Amino acid sequence: MARLGLDFSCVAPGVDETPAPGEAPIELVARLAKAKAAAVAARQPDAWVIGSDQIAVLEGPDGPTILGKPGTEERCQAQLQSCSGRSVEFVTAVAVMRQESNSLSEFMDRTRVKFRDLEEAVIDRYVDLERPLDCAGGFKSEGLGIALCESIDSTDPTGLIGLPLIQLSAALRAAGFELP
Repeated sequence: MARLGLDFSCVAPGVDETPAPGEAPIELVARLAKAKAAAVAARQPDAWVIGSDQIAVLEGPDGPTILGKPGTEERCQAQLQSCSGRSVEFVTAVAVMRQESNSLSEFMDRTRVKFRDLEEAVIDRYVDLERPLDCAGGFKSEGLGIALCESIDSTDPTGLIGLPLIQLSAALRAAGFELP
């Protein structure tokens, strides 16, 4: 948001991020972005609120696996090992909401990351240096994580970092914000 030159504050929404039984990854991320925006908008009805959520989805023979925030070194190392030599889709959902005017704009950004083959020592070194325990998939492309990649395919490079600014700029302009 600072990159867009807008004043903003961050408010923890206090939303339970547990997937509903049988909930598909795309449905989960969309639901959480909207729930986060709604939780904050209920407390600040005249404010424009941006809710966002990101998941990493690894396709496997038994269907998609959601790679959430690992929380521990061990889970982070395991997630990255599962990504080694494979493609992972990072999906970011955004909800822009203003309760007072009953306004809502929602969109998603998808970024495909192809990881190179990762040896255990590389993963251990990366996790020790970067500490990406609070990032979907245990990976930060804006830091040392870029060295783990073979390629990144995206229409908005800021989407992988967690907030797709190209589409967000369009939504904010439609809401009346002056942006270049």
